Amino acid sequence: MSEKWMREHVDQLKRQVRCKLSKATSMAYTVMLVDVLERLHIDDHFRDEITVALQHVLLLHHKEHADSVAAADLLHLESLRFRLFRQRGFLVSADVFDKFKDSTGCFRESLSTDARGLLSLYNAAHLAMPGEEAALDDAIAFSRRSLKSLQGKLGSPMAEQVSRALDIPLARAPKLLETMRYITEYEREEAHDGVVLELARLDFELIRPLYLKELKTLSLWWRQLYDCVKLSYARDRLVESYFWSCAIFHGEKYFRSRIIFTKVFQLMTLMDDTYDIHATLEECYKLNEAIQRWDKSAVSILPEYLRIFYIKLLNDFDEMEDSLEPDEKYSMSYAKTTFKQMSEYYLREAQWSSDKYMPSFAEHLDISLMSSGFPAMAPVLLLGVRDSGGAAATTKEAFEWATSVPVPALVRAGGELARFLNDTASYRIGKSGGDMASTVECYMAERGVGGGEAVAAVAALAERAWWTINGECAAVGTMDAALLPAARLMVNLARTVEVIYLGGRDGYTVGGDLKGLVSNLFLDPLPVY
Repeated sequence: MSEKWMREHVDQLKRQVRCKLSKATSMAYTVMLVDVLERLHIDDHFRDEITVALQHVLLLHHKEHADSVAAADLLHLESLRFRLFRQRGFLVSADVFDKFKDSTGCFRESLSTDARGLLSLYNAAHLAMPGEEAALDDAIAFSRRSLKSLQGKLGSPMAEQVSRALDIPLARAPKLLETMRYITEYEREEAHDGVVLELARLDFELIRPLYLKELKTLSLWWRQLYDCVKLSYARDRLVESYFWSCAIFHGEKYFRSRIIFTKVFQLMTLMDDTYDIHATLEECYKLNEAIQRWDKSAVSILPEYLRIFYIKLLNDFDEMEDSLEPDEKYSMSYAKTTFKQMSEYYLREAQWSSDKYMPSFAEHLDISLMSSGFPAMAPVLLLGVRDSGGAAATTKEAFEWATSVPVPALVRAGGELARFLNDTASYRIGKSGGDMASTVECYMAERGVGGGEAVAAVAALAERAWWTINGECAAVGTMDAALLPAARLMVNLARTVEVIYLGGRDGYTVGGDLKGLVSNLFLDPLPVY
């Protein structure tokens, strides 16, 4: 098949799917179709149509009596509706799940064998916001316990979907990773829609060559840079970094965003590893001074081995700014500012490490959530983002919000999540003697508890960070719809953090942990059943 034929056929299939959405009349059909489009990562083609369809569902839900939905489907559909609306910022009440509880306030045990309903409940409940912990924690606990008891009894593909969700709930998983699995699983569902499936397959096959082209371009850039700066102690993780960017930005319109994100992330890694594992404290001070000055004349204050890196850093930022449209160039100043701030935080950590200083848990977190990289990458996420019509999708207001002081609650929570998962992985793997204390170790020292209890406490704080992320994303959309695209990109970044640190691994530092996912995305053909 030629690319021209594929694109023409994709346009035909899109028209058919739009027709399906416009003609959807029942709540059940609509939410299941939207769910499939999301999981196949083709929902972005139908953003307006989905909004209209879900608004219709809001009206239907008030008019359709529960008796019109089969009892066996009720938990699944109610949970699905809740998740789809929550993901779009609609403040649907968690009270909708009360109908599934008995007189004691517990979920009815008769639901414990409804695998599809339990899986939907489990995924929906992870969109809890602050203040809903009790109600939705019960839903998570009940559905998780019930799903675990069903493992080993489920057929495919339900067994695989349950296993994935128990690792990372659907609401916290990068959509791209779900798509890579669900395309083949959906084909095996008896009621699958052939038009939707064909569109998803063609869409995926059209984007993969672009990813490979971008990866080749970035690999050439990185190899030249890495070999030139000769900082052999720094992590060589270009492919993992680009995979990370693909999980955040999926689709042709994000091509510049993927390139810029990957480059800034790699430059930040070189700086991080210099501060963390190689430079003396005196050299750290000099590097920070040069970065704050952000001028090539400052190269003279640096030790010889850092001079090429510094010049390359400034040149690469200039080249990235040149790649932006005239109406976007202002935005690079926000990325430069947060890069400078990262240097300050890295220096503070180097000071602590040199002094063998054990900060309090709160003092540590105030610095380390910033050095996690999440807040620094917040404005980088917004660089070069255009909508399908070619217009800038992020405004100056969004950049001001993302970099405001104090740090926005959504960005801070993302930094906390990244720090807690990173430090838990570091504690489990074991760290070098020169590293500063982690949040896990600070918690142990401050509370006088063992490693297991500290890890559990930090995991609970990571969970709380997700509640904040959910709540703040909805609040941002309610407060100012113009900020919603930026907030959703922050959530995408948080989702990728869950994958990188899944199960206590560090998939960025130990790149081999992501080998299977990288191969699936870039190389492996899609199976056909």
